[in-house]
Amino acid sequence: MSKHQKRLSVPKSWPVERKTETFTVKAGAGPHGEAGVPLVVLLRDVLGYVDSKKEARYALSEDSILVNGDAINDEQRPIGMFDIVAFPDLEEYYRIFPDEGGRLALTPIDADAADSRLGKIENKQQVTGGDTQLTLHDGTNVIVDDEYSAKDSLVIDNDDKSIVAHFPYEEGELVTAVRGNHAGKIGTIENIEVTRGSGSNIVTVETDDELFETVEEYVFVIDEKFTGDDE
Repeated sequence: MSKHQKRLSVPKSWPVERKTETFTVKAGAGPHGEAGVPLVVLLRDVLGYVDSKKEARYALSEDSILVNGDAINDEQRPIGMFDIVAFPDLEEYYRIFPDEGGRLALTPIDADAADSRLGKIENKQQVTGGDTQLTLHDGTNVIVDDEYSAKDSLVIDNDDKSIVAHFPYEEGELVTAVRGNHAGKIGTIENIEVTRGSGSNIVTVETDDELFETVEEYVFVIDEKFTGDDE
């Protein structure tokens, strides 16, 4: 299987130039599926901290780069929406957040904000013992005994994986669009229109400048501190 990915065919969310070279690095197995960006792409093409995969491997071997609180040693590890990428030795911390247009961007945050990450509940099911297992957008599984609903968002502590905060998916909540024509825009849910049958529900979002509609799969409930205005 090829270890390379043609730049022209990478997901629109990847923050890479498509016409400068033919190939880029292919994402490895892991969270976020095909939308995940290989860590080496962020280190090399976005931050400019390394010039090659070899340099990236060396940096990772020093355990100096953390993703969601864990030291990473795979340069192809997929990085995706709301992951926390930290460089403790440099005192630099970033949250992955969509810019306008839907590209994943590194948003600087402070050290305290890097201790937890946001996750959207994609699925919930009963497991042995009667507890409920929640599956988040990045594949993380969380066992809970409280009631949460699909499409709600949770803040997860990176150390002990406990739930720090809960944001329900409902009218009046702050959201960002992570895909579609309105990706990167932030606003408040004005209305949720339930669609009969198998079609997606339609969400109307009010921003400072406009109203827009999108499907609910494309919106992610957030808190104000997740918009990049931490400072």
